[in-house]
Amino acid sequence: MNYKSEKPYKNLHPYKVDYITNPSQDELKKLALEYSPNMLISRYKNLNKITRNKSRKAQWTYIIEDEKNSGNYSSKIISTENAGELCEIQRKYIEEKKKLIELQGYVGMGKRAVPIQFLFSPDGANIAGMQQVLLFPREEIETKDELAKPFKPELRLVFTAECPAPKMVGEQAILVDLKNYITYVIGADYFGESKKGELRLLNDYMYQKGGLVLHAGAKMVKVKDDVFSMTILGLSGTGKTTTTFSKQGELTKPIQDDMVTLWKNGEISITENGCFAKTYGLKRENEPVIYDGTINPNAWLENVYQDENKEFDFSKDALSPTDVKFYKDILISIGEDEKNINDYISEKVKATDVIDRWGVPKDGWDFTVWTQNARSIIPMYAVKDAADLHNIPKVKFMGILNRDEGADAAMPGIIKFASPEQAAGYFMLGETTKTSAAGKERGKTRSPFTQPFFPRRMELQPDRFAELVATMPDVATWMMNTGFIGGDAVDVKEGKALKIKIRHSSAMLEAMISDNIKWKKDPDFGYNIVDVDSPENKFLLDLVPVEILNPILFFKKNKKMNEYKNWVKTMNTDRKIFLKKFNVSEKIIETVVNS
Repeated sequence: MNYKSEKPYKNLHPYKVDYITNPSQDELKKLALEYSPNMLISRYKNLNKITRNKSRKAQWTYIIEDEKNSGNYSSKIISTENAGELCEIQRKYIEEKKKLIELQGYVGMGKRAVPIQFLFSPDGANIAGMQQVLLFPREEIETKDELAKPFKPELRLVFTAECPAPKMVGEQAILVDLKNYITYVIGADYFGESKKGELRLLNDYMYQKGGLVLHAGAKMVKVKDDVFSMTILGLSGTGKTTTTFSKQGELTKPIQDDMVTLWKNGEISITENGCFAKTYGLKRENEPVIYDGTINPNAWLENVYQDENKEFDFSKDALSPTDVKFYKDILISIGEDEKNINDYISEKVKATDVIDRWGVPKDGWDFTVWTQNARSIIPMYAVKDAADLHNIPKVKFMGILNRDEGADAAMPGIIKFASPEQAAGYFMLGETTKTSAAGKERGKTRSPFTQPFFPRRMELQPDRFAELVATMPDVATWMMNTGFIGGDAVDVKEGKALKIKIRHSSAMLEAMISDNIKWKKDPDFGYNIVDVDSPENKFLLDLVPVEILNPILFFKKNKKMNEYKNWVKTMNTDRKIFLKKFNVSEKIIETVVNS
């Protein structure tokens, strides 16, 4: 069966079911408790879903297209015949359930707002509730005359959480129709597939209109009489939300925590009416805005550990046999091995038998460690001191986060790029260490523009970025390490490495945006680093260890200069290979690779 479709606005209700259109949050909570499995109620009266999937499955995402055109896309291709068979399975599932939750709203607001329709089977009512928080309602965007007319969406997402996709890996599939701007999510129960399914479509939609969607937080900052926006790119788990909500300058107001679109002359447009925050390690003293938002009764949660008293534990790692016994039924229902669960509860198998020194469990024993990729969805009205989203200032600073980790972690705490081309190159590299958002995988990774959601050829991004930045002569670009110097968390405990803490990051950003740093050229890479020998930087050295600002000093002090020199050589080689693989222009490559 070949796939057939049309633009969403041409057939608003394509399924033969009863539509529950724009239900209230209270109604969605009732539907979630009735239809969505493994829903918990916390002591704060918000809902917390325990999911099968603990992260977004990019490898199960497919563009509906002919194989001959696969070179035009960043994801795998699925034929119209195979897509048609899966969409027909989804259609039958939807019509057997006899009802769909329909959300009508907008991605963003103002002149750049894009109308979108979400359709959820009842088993995904919790995902509908989370998604509705992030949407801008029609009433906030449309005139009275427009509200009186049928909704006309440009984008659509159809989500069936409990409908398996036969013959597909994991019995799950995310199918993307870029010609009509429709995504079909089949068999996934993780909210990220809804959020990213929407934003993947938006990436292409905005690119075709001359913009570039950035996987970036954004905040408004005031320094003296200057008010501007700052964007912070970063893969999930690198500290994007934390950096966005930390304070610099005389005044900081968060704008967005995850995605904005960049346009000519420094204009940015927003995407979401709330915040999708990672909660692992969350403490009120470090991140009060996110903490208070997370315990707000109108927040939704996903995979946050809560005990028998319904209290959250945001730092839960290894589970005790008692913990596993408490969650036994849920763990079995999401596919964990019942025999292994019983062996762990009876202490026939102990934690030390199945969890390594980094806290990573062996295959088949994932249930022994609580996921660090727990999340909360916070409405924007619950975010203290949020910016006025109707009046966003132009961008003056654009940065990227690199959470470096490992024995060769040598990225300086903060650097300032020497040119827009150099920034384009490093943004294209998107370097970091894999975080808990990537599941059990460890090691260094690169993701162009930290954007696993850009559906077209990745090399289009640096070209568009360079084109837009050329219209922004006053913009400053930077990169910040939010991880470690010379090791990882275990090494820090043993006194063998340094952790870059939130207070260090805030101090470095504060100094940069206030133009209080004396920079010098890094001899190995050509970007600017803090001149730690300059008296003008003494105030910063009182706040941030010198080895974080200039990591070569850490490697000299610990007599590891061979490791540092090997790191420099490897980085130059690997970066050049990566950028050439994506056909990045030689002009950009030359600014990155110091050969």
